[in-house]
Amino acid sequence: MQFTKTGGVTLHHQLIGGPANKPVFVFVNSLGTDFRIWRDVIVRLAGDFPIVTYDKRGHGLSDVGTAPYQMADHIGDLEGLLDHLNVKDAIICGLSVGGMIAQGLYTRRPDLVRALVLCDTAHKIGTNDSWNTRIAAVEKNGIASIVDTVLKLWFTPEFHEQRKDDLTGYRNMLTRQPVAGYIGTCAALRDADYTDAAKAIAVPTLCVVGDHDGSTPPALVRALADLIPGSRFKIIDGAGHIPCVEKPEELTALIKRFVAQLPPR
Repeated sequence: MQFTKTGGVTLHHQLIGGPANKPVFVFVNSLGTDFRIWRDVIVRLAGDFPIVTYDKRGHGLSDVGTAPYQMADHIGDLEGLLDHLNVKDAIICGLSVGGMIAQGLYTRRPDLVRALVLCDTAHKIGTNDSWNTRIAAVEKNGIASIVDTVLKLWFTPEFHEQRKDDLTGYRNMLTRQPVAGYIGTCAALRDADYTDAAKAIAVPTLCVVGDHDGSTPPALVRALADLIPGSRFKIIDGAGHIPCVEKPEELTALIKRFVAQLPPR
């Protein structure tokens, strides 16, 4: 395990070596998860590309820090980690809140970003009321009180029916996140709006969404893609909010085709 202190918090991360002439992939996880959600994509890219993944603050083995957070806190953590690892010109692949962190990193430090893969995310996710309701529920009764609702958004009915052991594992992952980190990131999501920032993204961008995504539905992700000049939009059939878990082969194939068509630097 690897740990680095940046922005006043210690981040759990993993650096996997790869060819020096290939761009670095950086994977950013979603709300209520840790970086293990990317495993089945990473194993299909390892050896062909250098890879960085990490637990954002308040999640996994990373520090909670001082909650609630602003999106700038998460962006600053990633910026500090990449500077520490001397990573520039990377392909940032973010899921849900990770996709918003990716957008914010480009806005703040375009030198760190060669391309963006924005999975099941948007320029604006949810409303003040929806996030405040979730925060209040978790503060009062814990993450377990919302877990059934969240898992229905994360995964398709087929996943719930056919992969019950996996579902139990992801239930455990969600309920074992620090409450302060979870609601702190909910607050960051509530307050973040990248509508204008998305219009200024000038690197190649792929927007991907599961056709059964209940958190950021295809129409919302398509709206993000429409804001980003020249972006590509793809729907993965048979996936919910976390296609890197439910359909990793399909997601990896989309990513590889996208990267193969990147212009030379």
